[in-house]
Amino acid sequence: MHFQTCRTLGALCALTAMTACGVERSAAPLSRDVTAVASVDASATLDERLTRVLREHQFTGRIGSTLTARLGRSLNLPLANVGRLAFFDAELGLNNDNSCAGCHNPANGFGDSQSIAIGIQNNGIVGPGRTGPRNQRRSPVLTNIAFFPRLMWNSRFHSNASDPFDNSRGFTFPPPEGATLSYLPHLLNAQAFIPPTERVEMAGFAFPGTNDDIRNEVIRRLNAIPTYRELFGGVFPHVRNGAAITYNELAAAIAEFEFTLTRADAPIDAFARGHAGALTDPEKRGALVFFGQGRCVQCHAVRGVSNEMFSDFQQHVIGVPQLVPAVGNVTFDGPGANEDFGLAQVTGRERDRYAFRTSPLRNVALQPTFMHNGAFTRLEDAIRHHLDPVASSRAYTPAAAGVAPDLRGPLGPSAPVLARLDRRLAVPTVLSDAEFNDLVQFVRTGLLDPRSTTLASLIPGRVPSRRPVHQFQ
Repeated sequence: MHFQTCRTLGALCALTAMTACGVERSAAPLSRDVTAVASVDASATLDERLTRVLREHQFTGRIGSTLTARLGRSLNLPLANVGRLAFFDAELGLNNDNSCAGCHNPANGFGDSQSIAIGIQNNGIVGPGRTGPRNQRRSPVLTNIAFFPRLMWNSRFHSNASDPFDNSRGFTFPPPEGATLSYLPHLLNAQAFIPPTERVEMAGFAFPGTNDDIRNEVIRRLNAIPTYRELFGGVFPHVRNGAAITYNELAAAIAEFEFTLTRADAPIDAFARGHAGALTDPEKRGALVFFGQGRCVQCHAVRGVSNEMFSDFQQHVIGVPQLVPAVGNVTFDGPGANEDFGLAQVTGRERDRYAFRTSPLRNVALQPTFMHNGAFTRLEDAIRHHLDPVASSRAYTPAAAGVAPDLRGPLGPSAPVLARLDRRLAVPTVLSDAEFNDLVQFVRTGLLDPRSTTLASLIPGRVPSRRPVHQFQ
């Protein structure tokens, strides 16, 4: 069974082998063409400055290779393969038209192909041509999610120990789950209990019952499919011997697949490990802006609980314009039903309105849109907004930003958002054109793991339920 799985999952095995074994990669970053634009002395000075800054921020460039040590075991590729197939299978969605992959496109780092997610009642397409009623936010990227201590834009799923690998202090979820999933070994195992129960994402509105009822129906469906029983039986002997597949086992499979999506060997990582040629000079200068006068690292942090993910995993108000879909499945907040209260939806505190978790920046270049609601469709515009959120918000128009036509209607109010603007963004950051361009280059290519651009190879030709696989554009 193991060898059969690896043949089926050839791309997955090849793409994850080095990080799964804790072996560093350096060949891909070292193979990049680097244009000499400065003298040897100037280049050495640039390298020395960046090396010193990375050390000050305790950035090692080795986080990806720590996965198996943090898990305390090797990755289980046969289990990951089962999770991969389930991830792409609409059998898990009781509305019979959406899978996890419907909102997490491999071509976008397993993130959204939309500004605001389209879940149930979609047209079967994943990409620019996807249509249907929208939800409230953009689905986040899943690459490197194993290292995230807080999940979702309003951080409603999180590890109380600020460590996704540590359940000793429990995991917190909104009701009805609360702390009941804290027995699971990793935050992703717990989070996998949620998507099939989300009415607007996968479950739909027709099936009656609680979250547990929905999960029980999903498991009943899987147990009725011989191929799933065979696949789970290849991993769990008790299933092979006749026992039913449980939701714990489905969650373990999906989490294992997500562990294999670790793609944290970008040029900045190779540079931190001593390979000076891994970054171009513009990327190096951009990194110095990022860690220096750009002040990006204040929120897009790398040390400590940030796990070198370029996020502090805290919630901030950064003045993002409030998009409102023309047709949606979610009732928005506020008296005009045209606002997203963000963290306040979790805490119930008015002072937490409009605060959202800092977006991790690794592989951000694969995103077609940016911010929690995809208000910007160009990385340059998203970065420019951070430099002066007040001016950006006041000048913002959806059409100029390039969002989809159904998101170009009247915006939600901006004044209450800007009134709560994070104090670190109250004073505009001034960069020269050269500094700005270097910063964009660093974020776009210096943080991009080349292996994250080939994830479409993980799309299966068919799934065990024999339901149609989404059409990926």
